[in-house]
Amino acid sequence: MTPHKGALFFAPNRTKRVPPPHRIFLYLPMRQAFTLPELLLVLALAAILLGIAIPPLSAALDRIEVAAAASHIAAAHQRARLMAVTQSIVAVLSVDSLSLTIHQRGFAMPLWSEAGPAAHRVSLAGPSRQFTFSPEGFSMGLSNATLRLARGSATRTVIVSRLGRIRVTR
Repeated sequence: MTPHKGALFFAPNRTKRVPPPHRIFLYLPMRQAFTLPELLLVLALAAILLGIAIPPLSAALDRIEVAAAASHIAAAHQRARLMAVTQSIVAVLSVDSLSLTIHQRGFAMPLWSEAGPAAHRVSLAGPSRQFTFSPEGFSMGLSNATLRLARGSATRTVIVSRLGRIRVTR
């Protein structure tokens, strides 16, 4: 079968025309890019937006860290109370800025320990406190205790009643 004479792809005597080598670059489209003033303008706007956004983000981070430290103290209080009841021991919770520790009264070895608020750069106002729990779960030796936590402008107060109730306020 012979190809049709009008078909371009079967024409044996046709050749492709190639432009001369010195004119090749004239056929390429121009490259798209940003100019230096445009880049500087975008960087300046980004810097201004970051300058506006960083202080509120820093304050939000302070509030989050203080709330987390208050929650850790409340959880340690509940853990000490539950340990006293379930193990029928007198448990002592020591709340310090460096550590939260639960140990059995009369023994130095801790039953449980965790880093305190200072690990998250949260300050605990006042001296370290100790809460003692009877095997029935009641606090022994104090009426009410107040622990104040602060970082930056964020503050929380953890109030512990003698009956073991915990309240966290701002």
